[in-house]
Formats: sequence, C-alpha cells, structure tokens
Amino acid sequence: MKLKSIALFILTSSIITLSHASETYKADPEHTFVSFSYKHLNYSVQTSRFDNVNGMITLNNEGNGGNVDVTIDTNSISTGSTTFNKLLQSDDFFATAQFPVATFKSDNIVFNKDDVSAINGVLTIKDIAKPISIEVNSFNCSRNLLTFKYTCGANATAKLSRSDFNLGKYVPFVGDEVTLNIVIEASRE
Repeated sequence: MKLKSIALFILTSSIITLSHASETYKADPEHTFVSFSYKHLNYSVQTSRFDNVNGMITLNNEGNGGNVDVTIDTNSISTGSTTFNKLLQSDDFFATAQFPVATFKSDNIVFNKDDVSAINGVLTIKDIAKPISIEVNSFNCSRNLLTFKYTCGANATAKLSRSDFNLGKYVPFVGDEVTLNIVIEASRE
C-alpha cells in the first residue's frame, strides 16, 4: 500500500510540474517574415520585407507570460528591386556589412484571457536598442494538420521612428514613421 501511495505522489507531482511548465516554439522560416511600410515623398506608401527571420518563443502553459528571441537577417531585405535592396543594405541605411542582423527580445508577453494581446521588448538595429511594443492582432494555437506538430501563429504590428535607429536619411521627405507587420508561425519543440 505504501508503494502505491509513493507512486501516486510521484505521478501527481509530475502532472503538476508539467502543467506549470513552459513550452518552446521555433519559428518556421517558410511562414515567418517582417515587412515594413513608410510614406515615400508623400506620393505612396512603400512596402518591403525581410525574408529571413528566425526565432524562439517560450509560452507559459498557464497563459500568463513567456519570452521571445527573434533574429532578422538584414541582408535578406526584399524590396522587389535589386538596386533598391543594395541601397537599403548600404551604410546610409542598414549597413548590413557591419550589422548583418537585427534582433527583438522580450520577456513581457501580455495575455488577455487565452490570447496574446501585446509583446513588449527591445528592438536592436545597428547596435541601437530601443523599447518597442508590438500589438498582436491575431493569435491561434492548434495541431497543424500537415506536420502534426503543435503550432502557434500570429499577426502583429508596431510603429517606430526610423531615425531612432540611425536610418533617417531623407527625413522628412521620406517618412520617418515606419509600420512593421509581423507574420509568424512557430512549432513546439
């Protein structure tokens, strides 16, 4: 009888520990990217994106926290024009030879019931780190019917001032405010 009690205690402790554990998700590079848009000479709103975005997200099982660690390959900028890609990779803008990555790190994931509503963290571009708040517009987790992995996906937006990151060439003719649009899908490790 004593052995059954010990086994039950160990099983119960394991279940309680698992229910408080965090889950780690790895970003799917085929379904994760960051695009950005800005006003161009007051004629139009231009949109470009970074094609190579990688990262890890840890979510608390209780839906009350976690952290994010994302790396953006600044050489993967995609404007639709090879000439413009090279201009944005130059020292006047992202200086990708010297600063090949930008990062976003957070340990402040804000939940509203079971949904993530915001992620507050630090964005670093060209070794300049600034706080940023990302508004999560949609968030969903479920079993992926193609890969059978438990997957979370989100769409999110944020606004920043490009001059804050030493990217302000041609301000005010080219808009200083940039809107980030983030698309991410990540599978549980």
